[in-house]
Amino acid sequence: MANLAIILDDSFNDPHAALWFSEPAGFTALPLSALLPSPGTRAADDLRTAVAPLLDVVPDERARQHFITQFVTAQRLLAALREVGTVHCSIGLHRDDVGDVSVADSRGPLFSLFTVSWRETGVAPRGVTAARAVTSADGHAQIGFAELPCGPATFSETAATPAPGSGLPQRPLLQLHAYLPHPDCRRLAVLTLTTTAPGRRDEYRAILRLIAESVSFENPLGEASGGS
Repeated sequence: MANLAIILDDSFNDPHAALWFSEPAGFTALPLSALLPSPGTRAADDLRTAVAPLLDVVPDERARQHFITQFVTAQRLLAALREVGTVHCSIGLHRDDVGDVSVADSRGPLFSLFTVSWRETGVAPRGVTAARAVTSADGHAQIGFAELPCGPATFSETAATPAPGSGLPQRPLLQLHAYLPHPDCRRLAVLTLTTTAPGRRDEYRAILRLIAESVSFENPLGEASGGS
């Protein structure tokens, strides 16, 4: 995970985005709109067309049904994220090249999930909103405050385990959060980085901090380009 290159997220070219950011190489954005189309739309037809070649190479009907079940489960999870205000979701896959290779987390690639979500808030100074984000809920640890280029922000960590029946492995998850109040003082951008490799928390903290420091609520490339 050392020496990660930075790439610009597609938000830099989105004229309807409310924030702009970059993320390290190794993250692949999931097209939420394309994966969650409304029934009967052109987008739904496009999704069926895109998935058809995958189904064609499935060896038998049992494997085909398993693939469909897993795909639908993934759609439900993404829909649940979108319902709570998630506007961006990326899957991270990195080679564990840090420290002692005998560490349990070093047995294979490191997986993570990065999301950007919006929360409506009461009108208040941005510093107050950032502080309330980490003091209004239980379970937050490693709480910190920072002045980033985009304004005040708070950071915290929580531990969680996927709910039974969620379709996710029942492994402890480390969730790192960054709370960035919007300049309009009415909403809050929440950046969350979730990983099943708590032994690499320092590296994931650095990744989230890097992303948070890149956030801008004004188009950094000018009006000719757009931003999530």
